[in-house]
Amino acid sequence: MFSTLRARVLPDHQRRTLEELEEDLDLSAGDTRAKQSAFWTMLLLSAVIAAGGVLTDSTATVIGAMIIAPLSTPIMGIALGAVQRRRSTAALFVASGGLLVVALGALFSLVVPASYDLLSNSQISSRTSPGLLDLVAALATGFAGAVALARRDVAAVLPGVAIAISLAPPLVVTGVCAGQTAWWLALGSFVLFVSNLLALVVAGMAVFGALGYATGDRPRPAGSPRRTYLALGLLFTAVGLLLAANTAGTLLVQLWTTRATNATSAWLAATPGASVVSVQAQSRSLYIQVRAPGDLPPLDSLLADLQGQVPDGVPVVVTTTAGRRIQAGRVGG
Repeated sequence: MFSTLRARVLPDHQRRTLEELEEDLDLSAGDTRAKQSAFWTMLLLSAVIAAGGVLTDSTATVIGAMIIAPLSTPIMGIALGAVQRRRSTAALFVASGGLLVVALGALFSLVVPASYDLLSNSQISSRTSPGLLDLVAALATGFAGAVALARRDVAAVLPGVAIAISLAPPLVVTGVCAGQTAWWLALGSFVLFVSNLLALVVAGMAVFGALGYATGDRPRPAGSPRRTYLALGLLFTAVGLLLAANTAGTLLVQLWTTRATNATSAWLAATPGASVVSVQAQSRSLYIQVRAPGDLPPLDSLLADLQGQVPDGVPVVVTTTAGRRIQAGRVGG
């Protein structure tokens, strides 16, 4: 049954040879000077494009950087080297390339004003709080990319795979946030990159191993490959648990903001023309923006309504559309 499934996924007449796959993925084999020159040139250009797209909040520009996707080559090279149980320089290219992109992002952060709200930029905010679904999508993308690399007839899907996986943009965001000393945001975007990297490697190893690329004529190091799979599995599990916890936290924040919106609507119900504009949780505080033509009801009653709906001790700031900002106090305080 397994052989039948493998034949359907990768028919023999469409199967690329191991030598062809290594030629594409191993930057230290064949014409190394040309391959490495192309890798570093495209990586630098991808990082510059990504930095420009992130800082201008341009989705189209960031997609352009993702299509180039030079880091995906050595990452898949890690997967192929792992199933072949041979030494590979792919990890060195990924690490040094990642450092280059982060450094470039930090350099570009010098043009960002110190008062700039990083989370107001959708290209940054969308990459600083990764969740479990991001890992699932990256894993599926890795499977698609590995199958596309192994088959001769589906190479056209690789640009779509490159767009689906985010490698250079989160590293640029890491550099920008680090340059602005926003360390938690930098950590969040770096975790996104690591989760995408691990998902690509895990998926690549699974596909390359299942499709028979683990067998070959060259001698392999002694020992069982189980340690490699076990170590990678533990890392993948650890990142998955971290993203699951972050997803749970995000869902809790959404629950609390929904409850706060309902409580604020009830608080404004007796005020003609008043309404809730937005409720946001930022920096462990609750920011409530309201539209009110006249005076607001007593703020103590809002804090009382919020008690039990959001965690006690959360600072509440009420802002009117007219620009008036009121520090309401702390819930349960």
